[in-house]
Order: sequence, then structure tokens, then C-alpha cells
Amino acid sequence: MKIGIIGAGAFGSALAVAYGQKGLEVALWARSHAYARDYPAAVSHVHDLAALAGAAAILLVVPAQQTADFLAKNQLPDAPLVLCAKGIDAATGKLQSQIAARPVSVLTGPGFAGEIAAGLPTALTLAGGNAAQQALLSTPRLRLYRSDDIIGAQAGGALKNVIALACGMAIGAGLGESARAALLTRGFAEMQRLGVALGGKAETFQGLSGLGDLALTCASAQSRNFAQGLAFGQGDGQTGGTVEGLATAQAAAALAEKLGVEAPITAAVAAVVSGKATVDSAMQALLARPLKEE
Repeated sequence: MKIGIIGAGAFGSALAVAYGQKGLEVALWARSHAYARDYPAAVSHVHDLAALAGAAAILLVVPAQQTADFLAKNQLPDAPLVLCAKGIDAATGKLQSQIAARPVSVLTGPGFAGEIAAGLPTALTLAGGNAAQQALLSTPRLRLYRSDDIIGAQAGGALKNVIALACGMAIGAGLGESARAALLTRGFAEMQRLGVALGGKAETFQGLSGLGDLALTCASAQSRNFAQGLAFGQGDGQTGGTVEGLATAQAAAALAEKLGVEAPITAAVAAVVSGKATVDSAMQALLARPLKEE
């Protein structure tokens, strides 16, 4: 059976390795060069989207801020589309499925690309997919759990990047592990409030695509978002590469204001990444907020 993967960065390439090792025929599309990995023989590198024709599923793994432009400029073969980017579109405030404007499923949750490629045990969420797609995209080491909450699953995957930036800033600034724990837990409450306001289910955030992804991303330097926050906290600039939380922070802050959702950590991160506040001033503003019940 054949699947197509669009985007040969770290995550797209890791999925190609996992599915190639499972024995699936994988057509991996890249605009230029693919991420450097040892690919199984079942993985073929293609530069024409027509080569994805006949796939049982096509996984779109381009950065979240490129999804709208990519879909507008390219005609995809007729196959079930699985969205893999984690982010809110900065220009429109839309989730990835709202940009796609067609039936899709979403693959999200706590999984580092390097660990997936290395065959380490990983569990992810497949939101909107059916049992057949769950079986297709699961492997002996990559276990997928289904959810019918496509909005909540996407919101969790996008918003946890913002909280990971905040946690990285705290550690980088030398504020300690207690500060990280506070940001993680209060940030989780923000994620849940905003996700529900967007149409997600509160219970979705208790699972892999919410709490699971948040715990992974806020605790490891393997996370690009945490690493970028760490750099901000240490007084450095942007680390380079795709850091989805940078644009999502500003989009999420705007959505929270529009929907009347209290999200002070998200607003603080948005102020830092936009250059309107320093890490120190943002943290001081959070600490100066009125005391309240949890």
C-alpha cells in the first residue's frame, strides 16, 4: 500500500522512515533536498505531486504558516488528506483544518522526529480519521489513538508551543524549575480555555494532543519552541529553523482577546516575540497580576 508525504523536513522525513520500515510504499515529496536520514528502500523521493496519485493517504507536513499558500498554489491528487503541522495561521487566525476547506484528519501529539525515526515508542493522536486510517498510519512503535475532536486536537498542538516558549524563557532567564512548573500548569489552563472557546472539547486537552504534547515540549531542549524560549531568556535572538510557536503566539493572543478569553501567559509570550516586551518585563507583569483562586 502507498502513502504520500509532502514535506521532507525533520518530521516528514521521520514519518517516511517509520512507514518505510513498516513496509509501506512511501512517496516523499520535497521542494528541494530532503532532510538527511537513512531512508528504507521503500521510500522514494519525488518532486512532482502527481507522483502521489494512488496513495491511500497524503500527509501534509509543511510548516503551519505555509499551509495556506501551498494549498492555494498546488492541486493535490485525490486522496484522504492528513494534516501534520501544529500552528494557527497568523494572517487569518485559522486552524489548519479551516485553511484546508475540505474533509481532513489531523496527526498530532507528543513525538520528537528523531525518536520516531529511531523507532522509539511514541503515541500520537489521529483526530478525524477512521479505524482503517488509524491502522494504516500506526506501526509497531508508533501507536495512534483516535479522537473525534479535530478542533481541540489542533488547538492543543498549536497552543502548547506558546507555553513551551514561556517555559524556555523562564529557564533561560534563570527563574528556576518552580517557575517552569507554574507556567506549564497555568499555561495548560489557558490552552483549555482558549481551545474550548474555539470549539474544542475540554476533555481533549487531558490527552496526548494536549497535556501529553505540552509535557514533552516544555521539558526538553529537543523542542524547537523550548529551545527558542531558552535563547530569548538568555538574551539571544532567534535560533533559526521552523519554530511554530512564534507566529502562533501572536495569532493566539489576538484570538483570546477577540473571544474574551483570559490568556495572560500567551499575551506575555506574544509581546516578547514581537519585541514589545523583554522576558524580564513580561515575567514581572505576570507576577504582578492580582491574586486569585485557582
